[in-house]
Amino acid sequence: MPSTTKSLLSLFLPEFILENFEFTNAIEEPDTFHIQLEELNTLPTEWNSIKVQSKGFFPEIVVQDFPIRGHKVFYHIKRRRWMNLESGKVIYRDWTLVEKGTRMTGDFAAFLKEINQYSTQ
Repeated sequence: MPSTTKSLLSLFLPEFILENFEFTNAIEEPDTFHIQLEELNTLPTEWNSIKVQSKGFFPEIVVQDFPIRGHKVFYHIKRRRWMNLESGKVIYRDWTLVEKGTRMTGDFAAFLKEINQYSTQ
């Protein structure tokens, strides 16, 4: 990705997403941005000692994030899966992309929780 595109995306996307996912598309609707991301095909270092083969992606997940300029923001995330050729089992990174009990990123959930605290005081 060109550095200017990456610099612009860094204003909107969390750093861990830019480091581990490829931006593939953005779709703008009248009140919503849909940002499409695919996990990079790079193996964690702890898997260096095993033989693995890329097996494509899990079904896409959708995660809501902070609004941008009055638009709702949804990340459409495709996570990779690999086959451990020694055990025959599917393996994948254990991303904690979604805050437990929500369909939002942890930062956005914390932000809403904080707003709720102030509105109940």
